[in-house]
Amino acid sequence: MTYCLGILLPSGLVMASDSRSNAGVDQIARVHKMALIEQPGSRVIAILSAGNLATTQSVVTRLKEATGSGDLTHDLYTARSMFEVADMVGNKLREVIAHDGGFVQPYGDPSASFLVGGQIFGEAPRLFEIYSAGNFVEASERSNFLQIGETKYGKPILDRALTAQTPLDDAAKLALLSFDATIRSNLSVGLPIDIFRYETNSFSTANFATLEDHNAYWRNLRQGYSEGLSALVAQLPAAPQVWEQPGA
Repeated sequence: MTYCLGILLPSGLVMASDSRSNAGVDQIARVHKMALIEQPGSRVIAILSAGNLATTQSVVTRLKEATGSGDLTHDLYTARSMFEVADMVGNKLREVIAHDGGFVQPYGDPSASFLVGGQIFGEAPRLFEIYSAGNFVEASERSNFLQIGETKYGKPILDRALTAQTPLDDAAKLALLSFDATIRSNLSVGLPIDIFRYETNSFSTANFATLEDHNAYWRNLRQGYSEGLSALVAQLPAAPQVWEQPGA
């Protein structure tokens, strides 16, 4: 299983992915699920993937190999907008599944999904979710985060605490707490976490980090959140000995 998260804000983007891949209890590996493509001063693109590993790797590798080729249908450097980038990723996904899907189907599900976020000069940062069919939806101010993979455990904290006005650093903190909740509840999602904080108009991939279990900030964040949550619960009113009955 996988958990990938993208958050869109006026101040930038937060993109994060776990690194666990498993094809059974005894076939567990650590893989990169985030690919960063940078053209200094022009564009930064982050592609996060979930689903069949062979499918996702084929899509990302083919797109990377086409970069700089000048091919208007496959070269991400030629895209005039992030919408066109999302369209290229969706089309490439269709191609790979059409080419390999029939051979994979007897042995497993060949499908995959992607989060695509970034900025191209001349427009604001944008964030998309590409479905297995190759179609996609875009994040907005009203719905400013997208998830793929094992999404249910990490969603509640984002629903409660993330807003369109959340500062970028606080959004990164919430993203990591979302991963903490997912890792605690699902063994198929695991460290390390790749996290990318992109500041609007920076056109740089410099603010990227990989967090292992021994990372001091990660450990302190998890401990502080757990202790703070326990303290908050202790301060809340106790449950009544006798529940009030309706109409009483």
